[in-house]
Amino acid sequence: HMRSKVTCCRGDITTQAVDAIVNAANRSLLGGGGVDGAIHRAAGPELLEYCRTLGGCETGHCKISPGFRLPAKYVIHAVGPVWRGGSSGEPELLANCFREALDLSAEYDCRTIAFPAISCGVYGYPIDLAAPLAMRTVCEWLNTHPDVLDEVRFVLFEQQILQAFETARRAV
Repeated sequence: HMRSKVTCCRGDITTQAVDAIVNAANRSLLGGGGVDGAIHRAAGPELLEYCRTLGGCETGHCKISPGFRLPAKYVIHAVGPVWRGGSSGEPELLANCFREALDLSAEYDCRTIAFPAISCGVYGYPIDLAAPLAMRTVCEWLNTHPDVLDEVRFVLFEQQILQAFETARRAV
């Protein structure tokens, strides 16, 4: 089963030695709070300079940059949806973030990728809905691209979020 390639850990995504880390970015791509701010601080000012050239990014989509001072080779900036109750296309937009990030990682020959809990911070996406959707989407992608990635790692900041993702991983 493809979920054997999926791992979950509690930790800091900026320290992960993987080919690509995914940033929970905003549409400007110019940094912000939470994971986004932490990634920009750890990568150094070159990341912001590079992101200024990308022209922003629409919700549900991703853009890629070098990792600069991060241990990761690339940062994939994913703009998740703001939660507005669930009937404004949020699940489709969030799923698309995961698919597009995985597609980009494949295009750039990555073997390992680390995701945060996209949209679950200030964007307010309920963890108990986001975790199963993330797991389903990732496992579906891995099933259709069986030889591309060696590991998809979810790096989660809080115990409660880690538990939700672990539960979703076992259920998928």
